[in-house]
Amino acid sequence: MTKFTTEDVHYFANFAKIAFSDQEAEVFSEIISELVEFGDALKEVDTDNIEPMTHPLQMFNVLREDVPQDVLDRDEMLASVKEHEDGMIKVPNIL
Repeated sequence: MTKFTTEDVHYFANFAKIAFSDQEAEVFSEIISELVEFGDALKEVDTDNIEPMTHPLQMFNVLREDVPQDVLDRDEMLASVKEHEDGMIKVPNIL
């Protein structure tokens, strides 16, 4: 079992430029030790006959069929914009 000390927490916190009090470092050392212990327990699980997963949840694409349809009349749409030219909406230049 790997036991993290408060010195370990201060050492690694220095890399991230984080300051901890000794009380906080003590709490974090216990939490980190528990996480490492949990990781060690996972290493003991037999996964020889388990297929690898690409995602933990079954994912399905729920898409409707792409059927073209007239949603808005072009003249109605152009009447609702500030500027248009040759049947297209004019937008400000960005470059």
